[in-house]
Amino acid sequence: MSGFLADVLDYGFLQKAMFTSVMVGIICGVIGCFIVLRGMSLMGDAISHAVLPGVAISYMLGVNYFYGAVVAGVLTSVGIGFVSEKSRIKNDSAIGIIFSAFFALGIILMAKAASSVDLTSILFGNVLAVRSADMWTTLAIGVIVLITVTMFYKELLVTTFDPTLAAAFGLPNRLIHYAVMVLLTLVTVASLRTVGIILVVAMLITPASTAYLLTDRLPVMIGLSALFGALSSLIGLYISFNYNLSSGAVIVLAATALFLLALFFSPKQGLLWRSVRTSRNRKAAYTGD
Repeated sequence: MSGFLADVLDYGFLQKAMFTSVMVGIICGVIGCFIVLRGMSLMGDAISHAVLPGVAISYMLGVNYFYGAVVAGVLTSVGIGFVSEKSRIKNDSAIGIIFSAFFALGIILMAKAASSVDLTSILFGNVLAVRSADMWTTLAIGVIVLITVTMFYKELLVTTFDPTLAAAFGLPNRLIHYAVMVLLTLVTVASLRTVGIILVVAMLITPASTAYLLTDRLPVMIGLSALFGALSSLIGLYISFNYNLSSGAVIVLAATALFLLALFFSPKQGLLWRSVRTSRNRKAAYTGD
């Protein structure tokens, strides 16, 4: 560990990688809480994959992939909403149709763009290849996401847990839903260099799910989810740097390891403690205590 810290102090690329990965872990954790609680995990998966054609087109046109990815993500969310609202097709089916179409288009366009640039790092992530522009883009997205969640926390809280009550209060549920989709798209774009398109959904869902097992309060859940996301990123960066492994895959595995610890050892929801309590209750009932 001391050698890794020394390398962080010595190498600028490692400093950028650490800053970017921690920021990605934090904002994925924060937005992931609302994605999990709203039951939108499938939507997160759809948008994370559907940005691929936007990334490919951006490289083909020679512009920053950020713009193409955001446009593709927004078009995906709008397209899914349009199909589910204007037809008999249910939301999950609309997600499958639109997301698969965008992803298929992205595969074709990626093959065309691959002659000028290797997009493998976009698919699977390579945090050690983060450039200064990527770092500042991630920071800007992180600031936007955190400020937005802070300013509109009450609206997000009410619409997440009780949309009917939110409508009674006059809150625009549909507008807030699409705002969450835009934030989700931004977070997905920020995560491309670290965990990649394929694995970004894991960073949106796993830290939030881990926090959900540990608390029933949303503010605490958001804080824990951001912490777990950042910790997963640090662990993944350390292991991937020292053992020359795929950064995105290792970060996701680190997040999964934290989830498994919570799944088994959470004081209230952990399988181990639930088993112990069940055994005690059965023993007490048998003895008549």
